Amino acid sequence: MESRGDAAASARDFLAAERTFLAWIRTGLAFMALGFVLARFGFFLQEFSSMRPNQPAISPGYSLWFGTLLILVGVLVSILSLLRYLRLLAMIRSGSGQFSNPSTLAVVVAIFLAVLGLAMSYYVISTRHVPANGTPNSGEVFMPAPANSTLGIVRIESQHSVADTVSKLEGMLRAKNVKIFTIVDHSGEAERAGLKMPNTKLLIFGNPKAGTPLMVAAPSSALDLPLKILVAEDTRGKVWVSYNSPTYLQERHHLPEDLLPNIGVIAALAGEASK
Repeated sequence: MESRGDAAASARDFLAAERTFLAWIRTGLAFMALGFVLARFGFFLQEFSSMRPNQPAISPGYSLWFGTLLILVGVLVSILSLLRYLRLLAMIRSGSGQFSNPSTLAVVVAIFLAVLGLAMSYYVISTRHVPANGTPNSGEVFMPAPANSTLGIVRIESQHSVADTVSKLEGMLRAKNVKIFTIVDHSGEAERAGLKMPNTKLLIFGNPKAGTPLMVAAPSSALDLPLKILVAEDTRGKVWVSYNSPTYLQERHHLPEDLLPNIGVIAALAGEASK
């Protein structure tokens, strides 16, 4: 009967050790999941801030480092818990009674979490936030960029060369009786100055009947009028058609909603020319 009791006790010990091992594995997975969320949270704040007016750019900051550290700790906890589980199995098989000692792994993890928690608390408290309605001290007002653009610039990859894309634009503008004020050959001027740059041309065009009401309603819009489309080749040989987003121009100059169609044609022109 005594041997049966020893066998039953041994089975319970093995199962208890296995449950402890699985608990440590879950702890490691929790560390890695929390680290991933924390690392990505900084990028989420960065994207969110870019959509807010009058807000300076936010970098991921220390959240990326804290998150990466937690992921690495999760991996380390998983490895150490495996080694601890194997050591416990060896102790159980040998009949060792040294199970009253505190778990070194648990103590180290607890100390690490306490230190990390203090560091993160200090980082959160020391981070200063700019009010949503605040403006930079320089007096400049930064307008938000549309979601599909960078700083209000929309870029579309063209399926044609720079020359062919410009030729298509010229044909469409003439067909619509839109005046082409000039075509600035930036790369040509650079070549004449003894410099090199990828093929780059800027079309400046407009219609006084459409542009004048905009400048009357918002005189500052004359800074961006007449409308412009940039056709440029990058270093990889791809051709891009770029223009200021009408939504961005509306927000930049506080243009009336009913006058937005006067500049909205630029999107259709750029899209058609790039096909």
